[in-house]
Amino acid sequence: MSEKFTSNDSLTDWERLDNMTDEDIDVSDIPEITPEMFARAIVRRGLRPEPTKEQVTLRIDSDVLAWFRSQGRGYQTRINALLRAYMEAH
Repeated sequence: MSEKFTSNDSLTDWERLDNMTDEDIDVSDIPEITPEMFARAIVRRGLRPEPTKEQVTLRIDSDVLAWFRSQGRGYQTRINALLRAYMEAH
């Protein structure tokens, strides 16, 4: 198998990009940053991320787990959100 299936040659026009100015870059699809966005921002430069989750073993009825898994990716996050909603309600 000596056939080459991929190319290392870049198809990017690097010269054109090098000659672009800031004004040439189209940023029309980027939303404006609002003060509310800055208010929710957290600066953590140089710090280790805080562990916010803990791994546990939990017994759940197989049909309940199967239903959550059938919802696709993120089913554990959805289970956590439902448990949090229950916790906050009580």
